[in-house]
Amino acid sequence: MKVRDYECDTQGHVNNANYQHYFEVTRHEFLEKVGLNFHQLHLQGVDAVVSRVEIRYKVPLIGMDRFNCTVSRIERVGVKYIFHQEIFRQPDNVLCARAKIEVVNLVNGKLAKPELFDEAFREYI
Repeated sequence: MKVRDYECDTQGHVNNANYQHYFEVTRHEFLEKVGLNFHQLHLQGVDAVVSRVEIRYKVPLIGMDRFNCTVSRIERVGVKYIFHQEIFRQPDNVLCARAKIEVVNLVNGKLAKPELFDEAFREYI
């Protein structure tokens, strides 16, 4: 991905809230990689919703920086999936942010453990 100028604050750094967007885009792309589509799941009554976010900011991204955002691993704890994610600036591969994003699943509006996520994530859990 590439930082867009409007994502930066007065100091010239990416505003902290935009890191959550980067992490979310990456999780949605990860879902596609494992054969699931976020929007199609919603239409089927399955919604993955963020219940907690913990971000450690290390080195700020600035305008026009290129970076990679990863899902390094996933944990399953009860009904939660915990996504461990990182953002690395390119081309020097400097760690800019590290996150733990907790996600729960609602099936038809009720908290659930859908087997389709367990199946899709089995290589990563």
